[in-house]
Amino acid sequence: MSVRPHTKWSLSVGIGVIGALIVTLVVLAFLWPSKTAGAHDVPLGIVGSADAVAAFEDALDASAPGVFDLTEASDRDAAVAQIEERHTYGAIVLNEAPNAPEVLTAPAASTAVSQQLGGLAAQLQAQLSAQVAAAGGDADAVTVAVTPIVPLSADDPNGTGLTAAAFPLTMGGMIGGIVISLLVVGVIRRLVALGGFAVASGLILSLVLHTWFGFVPGDYATIALVIGISVLGTSALIVGFTALIGTPGVAVGAILTMLVGNPISGAALPWQFLAQPWGAIGQYFVPGASSTLLRSVAYFPAADTSAQWLTLAAWAAGGILLALAGHFRSRAAIRVPASTLEAEAPAPA
Repeated sequence: MSVRPHTKWSLSVGIGVIGALIVTLVVLAFLWPSKTAGAHDVPLGIVGSADAVAAFEDALDASAPGVFDLTEASDRDAAVAQIEERHTYGAIVLNEAPNAPEVLTAPAASTAVSQQLGGLAAQLQAQLSAQVAAAGGDADAVTVAVTPIVPLSADDPNGTGLTAAAFPLTMGGMIGGIVISLLVVGVIRRLVALGGFAVASGLILSLVLHTWFGFVPGDYATIALVIGISVLGTSALIVGFTALIGTPGVAVGAILTMLVGNPISGAALPWQFLAQPWGAIGQYFVPGASSTLLRSVAYFPAADTSAQWLTLAAWAAGGILLALAGHFRSRAAIRVPASTLEAEAPAPA
């Protein structure tokens, strides 16, 4: 019986070092967004007279430079519409004296931004109280109201469930793509398996997230469709790369999804919190588009979601086209021209 020779010492050490570098890369990919995160140019609506808006903007630039990007609205209703359509994360309504300002928030869009707006409300309250006291009035008589326009579900009051759902969806798409790539043979059979996987994942995971846990409110069928196309975008990509370049395609698809798309997806924090331009770029990968789309259909039915639908459809279609391209390339490689067969055939005796 032959004995397998020992691995060379240099190769053993090299494999260990490479493994450590890979682990470090994975850790950096997940921790880098948190380390570099910081709010900048977060869209915020504002309502008030020109003088009041200008004064507030100057004060905001002094206390929190570059954090908010103010968008003027004609009145409170217009500011609410901007929030519901996901153009802004909240709004400041600068009512004329003696009415106190009002801060509108959208916890369903981002609890982090809502907390920052709560801090702004406290600052406005302190300024207002000082002005009223200086005028000889009762400082406690006027209060800055904080109104949540789009609150989170009662079953997920902190939004942790919706945020946590993003990573399993990414992992689920990867697992589905890997299993189909390794266990299913034949391009048509793989495409059928992808379709079945997407439909079943959408129906079952929506039953868990929407009906059972209550993490994702909204219409069940729409949520199932979002989850289905989200996992399809990732799984089809892995199947496509595997069909095109073989087993290494699994690693290529996983790297694009897990180490590139997931860290810059903006699932845990708004993409405006990530280092630019990576936050914006992340919205064009499956994890970013699926996270934004799922939050929109759950809480913001008035929002325009066409960009996210198109992004996910493009990734799914790209994976399917890669699978077909790999199939026809393999068939062309094994096909032997008839002229070659005739040339190699032995001459008749």
